[in-house]
Amino acid sequence: MMTRLKAKSEGKLAKQICKVVLDHFDKQYSKELGESWNTVRNILITPSLWQYAILLNRFNYPFELEKDLHLKGYHPLFQGSLSYYPNSMKCYLSQTPSRMPSEKHQVGNLKKYFLLNAASLLPVLALEFHDGEKVLDLCAAPGGKSVALLQCAYPGYLHCNEYDSLRLRWLKETLESFIPHPLINVIKVSGLDGREMGDAQPERFDKVLVDAPCSNDRSWLFSSDSHKAAWRIHQRKNLPVLQVELLKSAIKALRPGGLLVYSTCTLSKAENQDVISEVLNSCSNIVPVDITGVARTCSKDFTFAPTGQDCGLLVIPGEGKAWGPMYVAKLKKIMSTGKW
Repeated sequence: MMTRLKAKSEGKLAKQICKVVLDHFDKQYSKELGESWNTVRNILITPSLWQYAILLNRFNYPFELEKDLHLKGYHPLFQGSLSYYPNSMKCYLSQTPSRMPSEKHQVGNLKKYFLLNAASLLPVLALEFHDGEKVLDLCAAPGGKSVALLQCAYPGYLHCNEYDSLRLRWLKETLESFIPHPLINVIKVSGLDGREMGDAQPERFDKVLVDAPCSNDRSWLFSSDSHKAAWRIHQRKNLPVLQVELLKSAIKALRPGGLLVYSTCTLSKAENQDVISEVLNSCSNIVPVDITGVARTCSKDFTFAPTGQDCGLLVIPGEGKAWGPMYVAKLKKIMSTGKW
């Protein structure tokens, strides 16, 4: 097992770092993060330092694996640190950058665990999802956050949407791998353009998650095609426009009084704080929800960078806490006063 893990890790190290992307990040993030960028940069370009959390599947619970994780020194995430943390969600972390092997997809067999960046659970938990609620996961592929939502509660209705056709297939496979058939009946999977969802299903949902398409810092750094990477960087300035449009669609799909969570896996201020500021300035029926308490109570497991927003958190990879990047913002819909 350890030999296999070592080989996998060395294989990742062998990946070439894309100089075009790294140079671009150096310019941008040294300005936005200051001295913190040096530590973040070192972790992002060194996959052997990356950590993987293990989310146990409550629909095929691995009791033996859980015992084994305890013996190996893994500890539960968020134990007692968050006001909303369902007992049904079990996620384990190790302080060392080890990685369990991924389980293969087998039709008819539910997987026992999901490997993920632990910070990606923060947007899921920020939704405060309860039994019977109607939830929209607007940009749902590859499906990790949908699976995590279902570890929290049983939905009245869960709509998982993904516009990209290849990623949509990946999403369907993920759901088949983790969710039993009786529950599949309350889940709808669609391939709509997320910008049209609000008009298609106005005020239908109690909670909406927008895990938006973004300039994924970890994967972009290892772009194998430098021409494609240069094109991506050129197109990067267009992403905030799409992100704002997705959020405005999500707001239309949300009922008054409902909660909306926006997340990305980039450090970019333009795709994070600036997008939220734009939505708050242009939509009078949305108000920010203070989540600064999460940074205080979760500092044992995560490193947070200042965002200048009470409603926004930014997890940055730190030493021994190589989670993130992950930006999370929480908003609430109120009755409209007519301004959009």
